[in-house]
Amino acid sequence: MSYIDLKSPPKREDRLKACIAHGGTICEMAGAKGKKSCLHDDGERSFTQGSICLILPALAMLNTLPDNVVLLHSAIGCGGCTHSQNSNVRFGGTVRWGRPKDGIWLSTAMDETDVITGGEEKLEKAIIEADRRYRPFSITVVAGCVPGIIGDDIDGVVQRVQPQVTAKLLPVHCEGFKTKIWATAYDAVYHGIGRTLLREGEQAPTEDGLAPFKGLERLPRTVNLMNVSSMGRVDEVELERLLTTLGLDVNVFPVFAHPENMVKATQAALSVSTCPTHDDYFLGYLEERFGVPSLIRHMPIGIENTGLWLRDVAARFGDEEKAERIIEHEERELREALAVFRPLFEGKRVFISAGEFRALATARLLEELGFTVTGIRSFHHDEFAEVEYRKLANSSKEDYVVDIANVQPFEEANLLKRLKPDLFLGHANGNGTAAKLGIPTHVIYNTGLAYIGYRGVYEVARRLYRQLKNPIYNRKLGENLRLPYSDAWYTADPFSHIDQRGGRAA
Repeated sequence: MSYIDLKSPPKREDRLKACIAHGGTICEMAGAKGKKSCLHDDGERSFTQGSICLILPALAMLNTLPDNVVLLHSAIGCGGCTHSQNSNVRFGGTVRWGRPKDGIWLSTAMDETDVITGGEEKLEKAIIEADRRYRPFSITVVAGCVPGIIGDDIDGVVQRVQPQVTAKLLPVHCEGFKTKIWATAYDAVYHGIGRTLLREGEQAPTEDGLAPFKGLERLPRTVNLMNVSSMGRVDEVELERLLTTLGLDVNVFPVFAHPENMVKATQAALSVSTCPTHDDYFLGYLEERFGVPSLIRHMPIGIENTGLWLRDVAARFGDEEKAERIIEHEERELREALAVFRPLFEGKRVFISAGEFRALATARLLEELGFTVTGIRSFHHDEFAEVEYRKLANSSKEDYVVDIANVQPFEEANLLKRLKPDLFLGHANGNGTAAKLGIPTHVIYNTGLAYIGYRGVYEVARRLYRQLKNPIYNRKLGENLRLPYSDAWYTADPFSHIDQRGGRAA
């Protein structure tokens, strides 16, 4: 039985043996000490400051879908993140279609009475009302923790209500208490898309081993460019530029894709991941059911990784020589353009915090610009990142710390206090600790800024140059603010609250 035949996807702790609590080093993670990194046992913290709920990335994806209503079946507060995410939805719509458009999300707003009596009847009425009011192509029914705890059968509700509405109904299971690995959200969304939008007309592979969606032909020069919201439109344009130079057609999937047209993903000749953390679940399904092969090795951030990513794609179409010409031209122009920045960057120490693959690929980019990496904090760890750990272990002159942590700013504060980096790169909502310590910070992801491909290398360098030329803002913050930790914590082992194999939790 395929995972896609189940009502909900397995959690990543089980499927990938992913871990969320570990303190180590870059060489250890790369297996330099003879230990395969995917064999790290997940740890437990004796103290934790927070986590990341999988509803956040799931709603960030689903709210971008045009002609779709997100119906959250949970407590009203579970949808609070959509207010901040809506700016990305509006901006994404503007740069793609020339007009801003809000994401439409509703909530069943489950309360104490629903917890006692059950929320299925309330969900049925909400689905019918959403269909009557908006007439969307699809309604994604997102289950939070509350229905998972009390046992509401959202798949059963969807089956009962589907004949009464015109919209296609997609159940998406995001019960946050079931997993500590927030990246399971991507599997949950892809699971709903695969089970609902791509299964009708599914057919067996033909003699060539390929099985496009029934009635549709294979598109021999079309590639699926996977984006679950890890790229803004400016980065999509950069990768489309490189792929079309190879003579390929690009199908960006799934953010901002109309649900009715998602079937095109089954016709492509190849699926290309831009972040292995996001895509492996769905790419496996496309290959298994529709014979669409996939590439899932490199994230095209940085000079080396962009070249590797492009070479892999070109090799699948026999375009290796064309790819080499493109890469030689792009790298020559880029290195000339970067020359003005390098003297300021050379030897500057940097700490990076982000989702695993983005953090590691960005670390390699910063090395290419002349920075020295002093530490990395990854939100989780799984086997797909091993190749990136090996690249960094090989390129680094000395070993440095790696913290596997779903946020946990107390560990970050300890590490930053002792490492004293010149620069910190992290997500917009995760730069506060470093900023209050007086460290210049830069956002590692913003849908309006370029990060990916050759253009991304230049744009990141240009922004960091401006940041480091005038660090006075962060210096003033550090002089006038303090973090809520005692001096004793800054001298303690930063990983003393992690109970790893062998145990050492305080």
